[in-house]
Amino acid sequence: MGAAMRRIQAGNALTAFGIGFTVPFLYIYVAQVRGLGSMAATSAFVAFALGALVALPFTGRVIDRRGPVPVVIGAAVAASVGALSLGLSTGIVPILLSALALGAGQAVMQPALATMIVWCSTPSTRTRAFALQFFMQNLGLGIGGLVGGQIVDESRPASFTLLFGIEAVMFLVLAAVIATVRMPQVAGLKDAMPQKDGAQAGGGWKRMLQHKAMVQLCVLGFVLFFACYGQFESGLAAFGTEAAGITPSTLGFALAANTGAIVVAQFVVLRLVEKRRRSRVIALVGLIWTVAWVIAGFSGLGHGSAVMAAGAFVTTYALFGIGEAMLSPTLAPLVADLAPEGSVGQYNSAFALVKQMALALGPLGVPLGAGIPMLYIGVFVAVSLGIAGLALRLGRQLSPVQDNPSLSRVVAQGGPAVGAAPAGVVASEPAHA
Repeated sequence: MGAAMRRIQAGNALTAFGIGFTVPFLYIYVAQVRGLGSMAATSAFVAFALGALVALPFTGRVIDRRGPVPVVIGAAVAASVGALSLGLSTGIVPILLSALALGAGQAVMQPALATMIVWCSTPSTRTRAFALQFFMQNLGLGIGGLVGGQIVDESRPASFTLLFGIEAVMFLVLAAVIATVRMPQVAGLKDAMPQKDGAQAGGGWKRMLQHKAMVQLCVLGFVLFFACYGQFESGLAAFGTEAAGITPSTLGFALAANTGAIVVAQFVVLRLVEKRRRSRVIALVGLIWTVAWVIAGFSGLGHGSAVMAAGAFVTTYALFGIGEAMLSPTLAPLVADLAPEGSVGQYNSAFALVKQMALALGPLGVPLGAGIPMLYIGVFVAVSLGIAGLALRLGRQLSPVQDNPSLSRVVAQGGPAVGAAPAGVVASEPAHA
């Protein structure tokens, strides 16, 4: 791992640590500490998501024209201002404006950092680089949440101000670290570097929407994020507390089990998936999540003891974590490998936008999870099986190297070029259908 990659990964971990300080406590802070009620807290979450949805459609073109470094720095400063002002705000209007800035800044950082990782990696090292990023993110979030929980005190608003202040500092640390990164300028990165002609870089949304493999990946990504991340703190939590009788403390253990499964399994899983076809790895995740939803359904049947229900619920979250560990070295590198020359930022931003949309719509599962729990489980069992089908269908749109990047090492070592592109065409550039 080069110096640039080490700094990117370190900055990413510190930022996750800062975010972990505040995310679990945002609802309590707005609703109870500032005394604004549940509707105001919900509005803050909406503003957070809205900031991301407004900023991301414009992010990709800026990354491809100006490079990811200034975008990360600008987004980090905006997020820092949003976090600090959120910690100092007492009224609903300043809280909503602060949440908008914080949401936009955090959302823009994601595709910009992903693009930096692409620039600093090769197709053969990209899988491991993104796995490390996901590992560091979850480790930072887990430690941040643990430490933050020891600091906050609902009777002392200043303790929450301190938390948001620490988060603001972490964003500034990220900006400072990224400012020292010197991006590589080598021929091997031709597929990832932006063209000098900004008007042509990226080709815009129209070009991307004509790319069948990318469109299918975005559809698959939306379903993945909606069925997993979109349900963690909304529909699945409602199902657990209402149907399975799960206590808040057990829900906390379940979330910890999810993070723990990712941290423990990430690099074990990596060895199993990095030489296998990406489409089949994603399909396997769909099957694992199918089992997870079935186990969640068992926890809500009421046939066993409270301990058995709690164990089943915690197991559900742990299985989701194993699936996430399999996706982290698969989805982001695939987005990068699908992107034509000069469009990595555009493709990363589009995929980040898909994720934000899925997260924003995730709470739609709450009424079903709380009111008709077994139908809720049945729907997401079917959705998880659908993930497996969509993944296998996507595999038919991918070139052999895009689906299994380990084949590129065979070519590099003088082996047969399976599915190689014609002369003069970058191997990682997809054939548009």
